[in-house]
Amino acid sequence: MKVSVIVPICNERDNLRPLHAELVAALGSTGHPYEIIYVNDGSTDGSREILRAIHGEDPNVRVLSLRKNFGQTAALAAGFEHARGDVVVTIDGDLQNDPADIPRLLAKIDEGYDLVTGWRKQRQDGFWLRRLPSLAANWIIRRSTQVRVHDYGCMLKAYRSDIARGLRLYGEMHRFIPAIAGDLGASICELEVNHRPRVHGESKYGLSRTLRVVLDLLTVRFLSVFSTRPIHVFGSGGFLLGATGTVLLAWLGFQRIFLGVELGSRPIVLLAMLLVTTGVQLVTLGLLGEMLARTYHESQGKPIYVIGEDLDLGGGSSDAARPATERQPEGSSVQRQMGSSPLAAASENARNARN
Repeated sequence: MKVSVIVPICNERDNLRPLHAELVAALGSTGHPYEIIYVNDGSTDGSREILRAIHGEDPNVRVLSLRKNFGQTAALAAGFEHARGDVVVTIDGDLQNDPADIPRLLAKIDEGYDLVTGWRKQRQDGFWLRRLPSLAANWIIRRSTQVRVHDYGCMLKAYRSDIARGLRLYGEMHRFIPAIAGDLGASICELEVNHRPRVHGESKYGLSRTLRVVLDLLTVRFLSVFSTRPIHVFGSGGFLLGATGTVLLAWLGFQRIFLGVELGSRPIVLLAMLLVTTGVQLVTLGLLGEMLARTYHESQGKPIYVIGEDLDLGGGSSDAARPATERQPEGSSVQRQMGSSPLAAASENARNARN
């Protein structure tokens, strides 16, 4: 079993040498072959030069330097894409996560878990600027998802490679990795880990992240529940509003025609018309969402399922047993190319037509 350790780095110059020494000691004690992938996320303090020196000294080190600061989520996504190990471990580059906990995470992976996430139960950070926003964010996420994890923000995690490569991370979605992995059917374990105070550098987080967590949570919740059936969320609300408005209009019409009640000065008429109009708009929006969802999945060969294991008739594992991200969708060469290059797909169509 080969282990890939991904370390996002942003202005952590003074932490790099001690961190690397601790990582080498911890990974060497496991007896597994390993690689350490440092993802330099636009550092401006000289971290890039130190990473180059470490790369020259250690053949197990890879360095990915992003052209600018894209954020921690992008740095993780780059690491996941380039990792070659059977198990992927992520850890912060600020020395607050303890590399000595990595063997314990790998032991849990050996027990059969797909994702092992750390829990900084004794967190060594200031209360108002770090722990309070984290407590609020974790409470909000736990209440809104089906994955009951105490510490969503802990970077120290271990993944099976198919789960890591199956994650599609955008924006600042790294905080929701357990919830996203749960949607992929991953078995998740939480493990208490050591947490140390920051010695060098400055924290990149504060109170403002709580609001960003709430906004990102809306996206995660919608994508996890309604990404393949948007008509259910928009259509349900539209049907309810439209039905209410229709009943009101029917009642008002009955009053006007049979009872002779004047309706010109009654605001409820406008309310009923607004409800019907809004209901029709929401249903239409749901239908448009369905069309976009179908286009997204079908044009790019996006599966709506994840296969954990496929025992083939011959006793071996078939192509379906591989992660969904490593399989090409069935069909013509045009279908395989559409996700990455619409122009290439159009050219292929033209060639097929001429032939």
